[in-house]
Amino acid sequence: MEITTEMIKELREATKAGVLDCRKALTESNGDFQKAVDFLREKGLATAAKRADRLASNGVVELYSHGNGRVGVMVEVNCETDFVARSEGFRKFAHELALQIAAAAPHYIKPEDIPADVLAHEVEIAKGRAREEGKPENMLERIAEGRVEKFKDEACLLRQVYIRDDQTKVEKLLLDQIASLGENIVVRRFARWELGEASQ
Repeated sequence: MEITTEMIKELREATKAGVLDCRKALTESNGDFQKAVDFLREKGLATAAKRADRLASNGVVELYSHGNGRVGVMVEVNCETDFVARSEGFRKFAHELALQIAAAAPHYIKPEDIPADVLAHEVEIAKGRAREEGKPENMLERIAEGRVEKFKDEACLLRQVYIRDDQTKVEKLLLDQIASLGENIVVRRFARWELGEASQ
């Protein structure tokens, strides 16, 4: 199938990808627009992995107050350049992260941030619960493993299900941003306060 300039233009407007990338995607997908979009997204996610070791020292600290000041969130999101830090897409992403933190109350950014003693404690709780449920002793380790993975899904921001789309994880949102903005993006740290909660 012949790839026209109009097809490339349309794909470029939809994906913000470069002209040559759009031409290649349309060629690979034999002119199928949706397959070309998927091709570019996959390529973008692969590119995101390559960008992960680049220094991200610009960015924004996003503040969010929810429920008439009942919940407050502060999140630092970094990128490589001031240009991207000031862009609407980047700022919107930082705001979405703040909303996610307010609603889903994660404790960590990624599983590697969970202290070993916390994980060990979760394993013991999971085994104890499985024993209470009468599960066989030889199955406890596997059951505990599954429950600890579920704990990570709830406790780690990047493993959480996105509040606006239960088919998407927050990590995928991050990778999509890296692919579309063309820079390494890092969720550096966050804090969440809820009115009346005990300090830890």
